[in-house]
Amino acid sequence: VQLQASGGGLVQAGGSLRLSCAASGGTFSRYAMGWFRQRPGKEREFVASIARTGAITYYADSVKGRFTISRDNAKNTVYLQMNSLKPEDTAVYYCATKEASSSIRFYIEQYDYHYWGQGTQVTVSS
Repeated sequence: VQLQASGGGLVQAGGSLRLSCAASGGTFSRYAMGWFRQRPGKEREFVASIARTGAITYYADSVKGRFTISRDNAKNTVYLQMNSLKPEDTAVYYCATKEASSSIRFYIEQYDYHYWGQGTQVTVSS
């Protein structure tokens, strides 16, 4: 499975961005998807996850209420809508995927994921 993340950029605090992650080489609807980020000088951390049908989502506390993860299985794409961005959201954002054991499973640990995208830079200015 190959993942291609896009949509990063420079935005002012309070602004919005939508990240996309296009998957190829697998049966997308069988995979749970996740977004992670690595802030400057920090370890990579979990942001959001979505089950393979899109019915179940889960968020890190730091982004809950501001970010929304969604997926379009017909387009083999997962999205991360980021609103009310803060300077502390500045990071390289990565999408990741793994084949899910059930339609309601989501995953929050990096070691659960088998495939990773290349990352897209998000910079939020104050």
